[in-house]
Amino acid sequence: MKSFYPKNGRVILHVDMNSFYASVEMAYNPALKGKPLAIAGNPEERRGIIVTCSYEARKFGVKTTMPLWEARKKCPDMIVMRPNFDRYRAASRGIFDILRTYSELVEPVSIDEGYVDITDSFELGSPLQIAASIQRSIKEQLDLPCSIGIAPNKFLAKMASDMKKPMGITVLRKRDIPNILWPLPVQEMHGIGAKTAEKLKGINILTIRDLASGNETQLKKVLGINGIRLRERANGIDSREVDPESVYDFKSIGNSTTLPRDISNQQELLAVLKELSQKVSERMRKKNALTVNISVMIRYKDRKTITRSRKLNNPIIKQKDIFNAASSLFIEHWNGNGVRLLGVTAQDLVEEEDALLQLDLFSYEKEAKKEPLYQALENLNSKFGKNAVTKGVKVDTLKKDQHTDTSFNKDFLYERKKE
Repeated sequence: MKSFYPKNGRVILHVDMNSFYASVEMAYNPALKGKPLAIAGNPEERRGIIVTCSYEARKFGVKTTMPLWEARKKCPDMIVMRPNFDRYRAASRGIFDILRTYSELVEPVSIDEGYVDITDSFELGSPLQIAASIQRSIKEQLDLPCSIGIAPNKFLAKMASDMKKPMGITVLRKRDIPNILWPLPVQEMHGIGAKTAEKLKGINILTIRDLASGNETQLKKVLGINGIRLRERANGIDSREVDPESVYDFKSIGNSTTLPRDISNQQELLAVLKELSQKVSERMRKKNALTVNISVMIRYKDRKTITRSRKLNNPIIKQKDIFNAASSLFIEHWNGNGVRLLGVTAQDLVEEEDALLQLDLFSYEKEAKKEPLYQALENLNSKFGKNAVTKGVKVDTLKKDQHTDTSFNKDFLYERKKE
């Protein structure tokens, strides 16, 4: 089987679950199979928003982000359920357990998708045979459908997995790029949202082919260093490795300050936190990083020090979002005594290119009311072929983020050590 593998390159799979939340509910309750099913927040209310729906519902024109009242008009017999996040996390753990039986190089990207490097797995079969075996194993063991992309790098594997849904397997080689990728509208390329596509349109880049041959100086002027990176992707260049350790990455950026005097006035302390949040935000921007975990350190006048952190549902970088999380933590844990030192730290950093906005239902519904975001979500759905809640989307495209107790980050995939 080694002859089916490149001598010098890599073989990478992108495994992408199909209509994940709805599929999990169908696996849990087979009576739902074959029926139009939607998962929605506040299903009892007219203002509820469709989070994801089965392919049977999609045949009636039901789409992710669609208001529930509109979806019911299109499909009166549609079954609507509230989400069960514990159930979805359990299914996700099962999926990644299966993937790790094929290769040690498995990188979870979100709750329902991940990369697998099978370059050294040739004893298990050809790439197509391994992909088919993975797809079959997930279906037989968990009763869940998935699509798989096979390619020499992560970008092409991601693009390939979106091409056939549900239950598709697609091979995308570099030699296929001119005929398959380049004719597509630039907005269908992974990593390009509505806002970026609009900027590219301003310099007459409408297709992926246009981007692949775009002027580097012009692209950098419009999109910064990301413009060069996107041009490389359009040409099928992506050197990122499949990194199993990414889920354990605890990089951080923090700032602290010793106060000129012990302060017990809440407004003064919040003003210090606001300034620290600004410094952290500025340092994150320089590193093109976002955070999914904010930590606050409080040292009292008796030198007793406490540190408290909170996982965030969505990656953040803006000062106001960092401050909102930090101030909430501070108010919750400050005992009212004089404070000598304050610190704010952004933990679990992720690179901007890979940052995923994992929208929970609450922020999702609130933001879907805003027309620019609503349109952005529609564009993303069109590009990715599945809902923006279960898949990550570029943070540049969706600026708003909000913390709730519903976590979609990757910490459920491993046992984090207690500090």
